[in-house]
Amino acid sequence: MRVHAQRAGALLGGLMFPAWSMADWTLNMTPGVTGTSNEIFSLHMTILWICVVIGVVVFGVMFWSIFAHRKSQGAKPANFHENTLVEILWTIIPFVILVVMAIPATATLVDMYDTTESEVDIKVTGYQWKWQYEYINEDFGYFSNLSTPREQIENRQAKGENYLLEVDNPLVIPVGKKVRFLLTANDVIHSWWVPDFGVKKDAIPGFINETWTRVDKPGIYRGQCTELCGKDHGFMPVVVEAVPEEEYNAWVAEKKEAAERERQLTQKDWTLAELMERGEKAYQTACAACHQADGSGAPPAFPALKGSQVVLEDMAAHIDIVVNGVSGTAMQAFGGQLSEVDLAAVITYERNAWGNNTGEMVTPKEIFDYKNQQ
Repeated sequence: MRVHAQRAGALLGGLMFPAWSMADWTLNMTPGVTGTSNEIFSLHMTILWICVVIGVVVFGVMFWSIFAHRKSQGAKPANFHENTLVEILWTIIPFVILVVMAIPATATLVDMYDTTESEVDIKVTGYQWKWQYEYINEDFGYFSNLSTPREQIENRQAKGENYLLEVDNPLVIPVGKKVRFLLTANDVIHSWWVPDFGVKKDAIPGFINETWTRVDKPGIYRGQCTELCGKDHGFMPVVVEAVPEEEYNAWVAEKKEAAERERQLTQKDWTLAELMERGEKAYQTACAACHQADGSGAPPAFPALKGSQVVLEDMAAHIDIVVNGVSGTAMQAFGGQLSEVDLAAVITYERNAWGNNTGEMVTPKEIFDYKNQQ
């Protein structure tokens, strides 16, 4: 009831104060922050004005003809049937217009598809419902997940400034460098779109699509998945942070060190409390969207983990499901998405949260050995 009242109030406010409600509206494209996006904007404006001129001329001649040669003034219709000159003119003039429009359009398209001589290469993989970024030449990668709190999504808190357009790990790129993106998907078709870059490219399972950008202005730029990819399609934002080269190099060094530390954690002796703490974070990021924060699930597609017989009784099956997924269902294989530490932590968390209380724990070393045995 409260939600309906809020919507009704917003609609009434928009009708009563149209100037306020339309303050952020625009009727045109925005130039963006890259050379490509500015070329697209310039091409758009060129074609727009050509269309405006054509419209003015055609409708001007048409309205003048209707007025000047109206029947009430005794005008007699002329016969243009099989008039060679007229037929030549209405063939040549549109052809010339198309050529004039095609020249700048072709130049822009050639530039958009030229991914050669890139200075940074990043593989972008779409998942339901997150993005994975792998820095090909730097030997590290990470996942980027929606960070908007569930309380905001479920209307228990006021919406933040970047509602549904904020992530835990943004894509970081250097300013002034040509960055090539290699796009694919792990499950269904996604689409990676950042309007300020003039970049929108489909991520298709089994295929690699290429695109590129060069950002000249530091800042944070936001986009979204624009291909309907499942129930959480609207919760799959793209956030790119463009930083100066020195800052980027320092960030890369820090990420590589963190990746190495993560690999070393596999050999650590973990306690149940430590795994539970880390597992709760991993669960909220990777699992809660489907199985719910309280483990109640959303049957039949997403079964409950709270009180599940597999979780409570069959550890081997539990590990296999989380690592390899379940074929023919919505359960993804997380063996390639999460580290051994996070896999062990989330399995341990599921076996001991929400009253499951098995007292059992899975170590990263066990996950590492299990994956190597397959």
